[in-house]
Amino acid sequence: MAAKVEIYTWRTCPFCIRAKSLLNNKGVKFIEYSIDGDEAARDKMSQRANGRRSLPQIFINDNHVGGCDDIHVLDSQGKLDKLLTSSNSV
Repeated sequence: MAAKVEIYTWRTCPFCIRAKSLLNNKGVKFIEYSIDGDEAARDKMSQRANGRRSLPQIFINDNHVGGCDDIHVLDSQGKLDKLLTSSNSV
């Protein structure tokens, strides 16, 4: 079973675009929350992301994995694919 992947983004954010591109290249289906200018949504994201307010913020199986750089590091370490194919918690 595939992992549940959620990503909080802004439409014009280059880091958001880069993170989504990585997921798309891997054929991963994800739920995108485009929160452009929506401070209430950003506050909710920040609560889930341990206070982080930068974008994107990415969650796999309801666990916060970080932003664009974090997901690329996981990929370069060979850990991302395992997370994306697991329905278990991180």
